[in-house]
Amino acid sequence: MLILAAESSHDYTAEIAEANDLAFPEVRARLRQHDATDLEKLHESLERDFAILAHLLAQTHTVRFNPCLEEGLLTIHFRTMSACVHLTPHRFRAADALKEMTRVVAHLANQLGEHQTAANLRPRGITAWK
Repeated sequence: MLILAAESSHDYTAEIAEANDLAFPEVRARLRQHDATDLEKLHESLERDFAILAHLLAQTHTVRFNPCLEEGLLTIHFRTMSACVHLTPHRFRAADALKEMTRVVAHLANQLGEHQTAANLRPRGITAWK
């Protein structure tokens, strides 16, 4: 997906993950090490991260070119990969779907960091999700 290939001048993913107690960096590391023993737990972690980031992004008020289209495409992509995790009988294909879900979550985290920087806010968490 071309949206996920876009790079920004600064990577905010680690800051946003730490500020919001997100699991995607750990999930990504485990998948890279082929340590995907509990795919369902990894899947649940990514679903939680996605929900938190979607909520936080909905709270940001920045002007972008067609944000609904980009966010809609990312949501469709994330949900499709989520369904693949459950529908595929092969563990390695489920792990590939989880890797792609991780890419979406990381992109959203970076996008949130960019929005907060543009609004002169430091990366912050949301206490309601903890």
